[in-house]
Amino acid sequence: SAVAAAAAAEASLAAAKVAVDVAKLDLDRTLVKSPIAGIASLPALSVGSLVTANQADALATVTRIDPIFVDVMESSVGMQRMRDRVEAGSLQQGDQVGLALTLETGATYGRQGTFVGPDAEVSTTTGTIRIRVRFDNPDRIILPGQFLRVEATMGTMPAILVPQRATARSAAGDLTAWLAREGRARKVTLTETGTHRNAWIVTEGVGPGDLLIVDGLNGLADGAEVQTVPVMIDEQGVVRDLPPEQSPGQAAAEPPPARGG
Repeated sequence: SAVAAAAAAEASLAAAKVAVDVAKLDLDRTLVKSPIAGIASLPALSVGSLVTANQADALATVTRIDPIFVDVMESSVGMQRMRDRVEAGSLQQGDQVGLALTLETGATYGRQGTFVGPDAEVSTTTGTIRIRVRFDNPDRIILPGQFLRVEATMGTMPAILVPQRATARSAAGDLTAWLAREGRARKVTLTETGTHRNAWIVTEGVGPGDLLIVDGLNGLADGAEVQTVPVMIDEQGVVRDLPPEQSPGQAAAEPPPARGG
């Protein structure tokens, strides 16, 4: 009887120790720890609210924002055209893709991004592919949910920036512009490969030194006599007189100098 009583007492002691361990574990779990480092959202529940284990409502959401990943959309057609230019040799790829970020305020983010990779499928509704870019974000300037713009530099190619206001589309959809040659207006067809700010990126149809007519286009006929006046186009696309101290070759701002007739 004494041996049995001793065994029963030892069993009760072991059970009590287990109960203590379970109570300590339950107490530790009242302090909820995030499995990742980041910033927490505003709490969904206030102090004193009743919570239960395995409840559907989260107490808060923790988001890791350094580094942060930015998803951008690019059309599958545009990506295929880029591949075609690389294969044709018209686009010379650099050692790496340059990725610059423009914030909602229009300011440029001070850190370069790192290309993570594209998605494996094309959206059936928009025809675009999602591309993910990684940015270091130690100062927490970039936050989830912001609308940002990523500028990717794939390589270099010889081209000329032609202001969009100086161009038009023909009935067949060709991009056209007017040049001043030997005092007469000449209509030319341009080959463009995209846009940069308020200008077309043109690879054929206009060359260095050509005088592009940007004003007085209404009623202009091929072969009409024109008298040109040097002007420049600012970043907002407004035509402005060229400063007297600048010669036409020195006004290469953004976009490069144009000529008005």
